[in-house]
Amino acid sequence: MKKRTVLLSALTLTAGLASAALVQNTYKKGLKIAMLPKIINIPYFTTTDNGGLEAIKELGGIGKAVGPSDGGASSQVSYINTLIAQRQDAIVLAANDANALVPSLKRAMAQGIKVVTFDSDVAVEGRQIFINQAKSDGIAKGQIELLSKLMGGKGEFAILSATPNATNQNTWIKIMQDELKKPAYKDMKLVKIAYGNDDDQKSFTEMQGLLQAYPNLKGVISPTTVGVAAAARYLSTSPKKGQVMLTGLGTPNQMRSFIKDGTVTAFQLWNPGDLGYLAAYAAAALASNQVTGKEGDTFTAGKLGKYTVGKNGEVVLGPPTTFDKANIDKFNF
Repeated sequence: MKKRTVLLSALTLTAGLASAALVQNTYKKGLKIAMLPKIINIPYFTTTDNGGLEAIKELGGIGKAVGPSDGGASSQVSYINTLIAQRQDAIVLAANDANALVPSLKRAMAQGIKVVTFDSDVAVEGRQIFINQAKSDGIAKGQIELLSKLMGGKGEFAILSATPNATNQNTWIKIMQDELKKPAYKDMKLVKIAYGNDDDQKSFTEMQGLLQAYPNLKGVISPTTVGVAAAARYLSTSPKKGQVMLTGLGTPNQMRSFIKDGTVTAFQLWNPGDLGYLAAYAAAALASNQVTGKEGDTFTAGKLGKYTVGKNGEVVLGPPTTFDKANIDKFNF
């Protein structure tokens, strides 16, 4: 009886180990996955790329990050075509345009290459899964709510966006405009939407222009990491420092000095490294035939745990964090 009990325990343990091994082995090894950000060599996308490459390494895949030095859709199309020719198993990209990239991405999918978008989406027919950093209405409403708090609920403000065709930016701005129709924001007036094209110097110049053109300006929202850092840099040496409330979406490492010198009181963002990490795992799940991108599909993304695919192939990373003097030194990205 004792021997049989020991044998059963051993069999149970073996079965458990085998089951765990099966879970670990559901992702194919040696997958070729390419990260394609909107623009290379800016801190935000360097961080998303590094998160993606970390995930690909964990999965035993072959990862690389490539991309244009400008925010044009045609530049991304060129890279997509090259990745198709290289027969990548998956392309993970942040789109510079919702529609212009679709023909190339459809060609990639027709050849068996899986396509995952993150940060900024394309039309649904151009990819299988979109990794959204947070719910779009949550981001947009959170930005308006934060600026309203900083401005005391009244005054003129402007938006300093990225490119005019950026899907995520335009979605957020539309929601912000709708939000402003609510009674709570009746004393706030959006006077201008400016575009810095995710270029540091262009964003710097646009911020300068906003302060000159609107002498009564009380606030600026820049929902782009390049824009908010460039705007803060201009504001930090301007007589308007402390008078114009600047917020937006930025990384703690970019914004730390501006928080500490009082240029900026608070801003928001999700963890971009986790965004890239989750997107790479989604790509691997597709390429390993774990999921197809249909609503209800589930997959496990390493340290981030289990995720479920929602409507139209959307997967949401999670809510953004508000950073200020009290917590900014707790973050390093």
